[in-house]
Parts: sequence; C-alpha cells; structure tokens
Amino acid sequence: MSRATHATRSLDAARIDYRLHAYDYDPDAANIGQHAAAATGIEPARMFKTLMLELDGKPACAIVPVARELALKKLAATLGGKHACLMPAASAERITGYHVGGISPFGQKKRVPVALDDSALEYPTIWCNGGQRGLMIELDPRVIVQLLDARSGAISSGG
Repeated sequence: MSRATHATRSLDAARIDYRLHAYDYDPDAANIGQHAAAATGIEPARMFKTLMLELDGKPACAIVPVARELALKKLAATLGGKHACLMPAASAERITGYHVGGISPFGQKKRVPVALDDSALEYPTIWCNGGQRGLMIELDPRVIVQLLDARSGAISSGG
C-alpha cells in the first residue's frame, strides 16, 4: 500500500505533524468506520468518518465519530445553511478525487466548507481517513479547524 496520497501530500506541504496507520480494509464490514476502529485498536470515539453532503445544493464535508450519526439539521446550522443531505457516492468521488471508503478531508480536488464534530476537540489526537481504503491519519483535531477552516459544532447524535 502506498502511503503517499493527496491527503498526506497536502499535510506534508503544510508541514503538519501526523502519523499514519494501516489496517486491512474490509469492504463487506457492516460499519467500515467501526471496523477500522476495531482493526487498529483505537476507541471509536477517536475514529472519525468523512461524509460528503449537499448543503443548499452545494458540496460540503462533515467529519464525525464513526460511532455516531450525522445530524443533518445541526450540520446545516453549523455551516450557515438551511438544508443538508448526503451526497450520492459517485458525486462524492468526483468532487473529492477519492473512492468511497477512502475519502479524506485533506487533499480533496475541490475545496468545500467543512464541519467538524466538536467532540473531536476533547482529544489530543483523532484518526481520520488518509486518502485510501485501509489508511488512517492520526493528528491533532485543531489542525482540521486551522488547515481546512472548519467550523466545529455538535453535528452528531447517538453513539
């Protein structure tokens, strides 16, 4: 597995400290994020998934814990919109340049508004996708806020 992805190259270019973690990706897992947490031994509250959305008809990105569900109304409010829905997989792949299961918030083809669940800021590091299936990036969640100009808010529920 190559560890050089658009995500890692963008972090390297910004001189961001991060660690990479590889695991055996299982496309048949009922919950890929939960599977990644179990495969790497990290608590699910620190493992985050990247979801692509349409916010008032325009692309946006949400980063939430794998053990929780995205709250679309809360996400829309956090990003200053009215209506949000999940983006179809083909559109998400086209906009990000990544395959579903490997979408990273870093190094996407098109810059879009980003919302980060505020629970991320409770930890010194969190894990998010590294730009390919089976590769995770561990980094300070404040980097997401700074580098991606992300807004943090209570955008998830459940868990």
